[in-house]
Order: sequence, then structure tokens, then C-alpha cells
Amino acid sequence: MKYVDDYRDAALVRKTAAEIRRTVTRPWTIMEICGGQTHAIMHFGIDQLLPPEIELVHGPGCPVCVTPLEQIDKALAIAALPDLIFTSYGDMLRVPGSGHDLFSVRAAGGDVRVVYSPLDALKIAQENPNKQVVFFAIGFETTAPANAMSVVQAKALGLTNFSILVSHVRVPPAMHAILGSPQNRVQSFLAAGHVCAVMGYWEYPEIAEQYQVPIVVTGFEPLDILQGILETVRQLEAGESEVENAYQRAVTFEGNKPAQAVINQVFQECDRKWRGIGAIPASGWCLRPEFADFDAEKRFDVEAIQPEESPLCISGLILQGLKKPDECPAFGKECTPEHPLGATMVSGEGACAAYYRYKRDLVHE
Repeated sequence: MKYVDDYRDAALVRKTAAEIRRTVTRPWTIMEICGGQTHAIMHFGIDQLLPPEIELVHGPGCPVCVTPLEQIDKALAIAALPDLIFTSYGDMLRVPGSGHDLFSVRAAGGDVRVVYSPLDALKIAQENPNKQVVFFAIGFETTAPANAMSVVQAKALGLTNFSILVSHVRVPPAMHAILGSPQNRVQSFLAAGHVCAVMGYWEYPEIAEQYQVPIVVTGFEPLDILQGILETVRQLEAGESEVENAYQRAVTFEGNKPAQAVINQVFQECDRKWRGIGAIPASGWCLRPEFADFDAEKRFDVEAIQPEESPLCISGLILQGLKKPDECPAFGKECTPEHPLGATMVSGEGACAAYYRYKRDLVHE
């Protein structure tokens, strides 16, 4: 419990929050890029410990939330096919597509199964040679190595009944898109520690220099986040724009080289749509041509599906840090965890779900 208890020490948390209050002299807007950090902020009341000059806004760091609606609709179309087993992480089953979700497909007789790893899906394919097995490969850089490895192993085993529906997205291009927007309010970033544990943070100095914003790699416990905020505020107050690593127990500059190698073996950069945001150039990973046989979109001919987003959902503005969840007219009314309009209310890392669960002045309380 060392890396939990030590980083939840109440006295150290109060001391760090007091240091932030002593350091800040003017308003600053800081974006935490990770949905896990958003939930930690709300769960532990970190936002309430901060001085009024510090505004935290919530970025597009929830993999379920940014999976584009068209990929959800493709998943629904594939999952409904006969003689097919569709596998996915559990939090994707309730994400609404244009008309329904994967739970509805399962209720209608589709063979939709929850797995904890793409290697579980690979095993299902080996055990069911007469059925096609598809794994919904979503996520940021953190889930990409395992998804890539499943394809490598499937090819090595000669499996012809296994494929993946790819919806991988990358953090640095999203940061470029946010900072380059005419509507941008973000003055600094708390970078996601788990993403950087895989990829390192060698891509970030260029971003910090180009946009003159501090970037601090941060963990997920209260003291991690407050220390990241403190280092960010110190830079902002001094007019600096450097990349700092406040999560040294898990992150190095170069990252996990073997994980990066398997990603580069299987995937190549491609343009990718983000739910609620739109297309961001070179922000995704797609299968390389030599692994095209494992591409579920091509295998099942669903590339032409066109979705329809709910007009009530403002998740795109929330994911860009332009709005807070409780500024949405549908929040807590038409949109709840039981009846979500968008993925940010469904996901365990979604900002809307965090506000609904933890905030103390919501409509439903």
C-alpha cells in the first residue's frame, strides 16, 4: 500500500494545497488530460482545496468517451451478425450508438462477451474455430501494446477467425488540436501518467515550446495531482513553459521501448475522428497493410456507416475544456448514468459521470 497510503497522506495534501495558495497570484486554467485524474479530483475533493484563481478543466482523456460514434455503430453492426462473437471491455457495452448499444444487441440474441484483455478474445477464437471473433480495440497509448500483441499472436497462430475493430487515439495530436483552437482556454496541462509510462514524454517538449505552455506529467493519487498543479502554477507564475515529470516512480523520458516497438510493428499513424470533437490529423493508429487481414472494418464491410449524434449532448465542448458537465442543459435530466446521451456519462472515466457521482450541488441530489 506504500504508493497509495503515502500519496493520500492528509497532512501532506493540506501542506501542498497551502503552498499552491501561497504561490498563485492570478487566474490560471489548467487541463488534466486524463479521465482517471478527473475522477480522482472529484472523488477526493481536490478542486475544493484549490484557491479560486485555479480553474481545472477536463480534457479528452477518457478512451470510451472519445471513441467516435461511427465506430460504435460499426461495432453494433458487426456484433449483430450471425455466427460471430463480439468481444469488448465492459464499459463499452452501454455506450450509446446512433440508436442503441451493445447491451441491446446482446439482448436481441447477439453473442456479445465482456473480456479483460484482447488475449482473452484470442483464446475465444482458438476455442471457436467455426465462428468469427472480433475484439473492440479502443483506447489511448496505454491499451495499444496488448492490442498489437494480440494481432501478432493471431498471425503467428494462423488464426483466420480473429480480427480487431480499431479505434486507437493518441494524446499529443489532441493536445495540438486543443491548443491550436481559436477557442482555446487551456494555459497548461497535467499529462497522463499511464500514457507516459508507455510512451515516455519525449513528444511533449515540442508542444510546450510551440504553444508556450507548461506540461507536467502527473499520477492519480491526491498528492500526485496537487504536486503536479503546484509545479504547473510555479511555471505559469514565472512565465516558463517546460515539461516536468512529477510521476518519476512510474515514468521515464523515453518510456517503455518494447511496448513502443510492438505498437510500431502492428500500427501506423492515421487520421482519426474523436467523438464530439471531429477529425484530428495523425491522431490515431490503424493496422499496417501487412496486418490488414485482421481489420474487422474491412472483413465485414462496415466502412461506409454514417452516424447521427444526439443534438442535446455537448460532450465535444466538455472534452475540449470549453464547458463543464453541469453546464449542459441535459445533465442530470435527459442524460443520467442510467439513460446516457453521450459516452462522457457512461464511462468510468467520463467527466459527466464524475460530476454526477461526486459533485455536491447537482440536480439529482
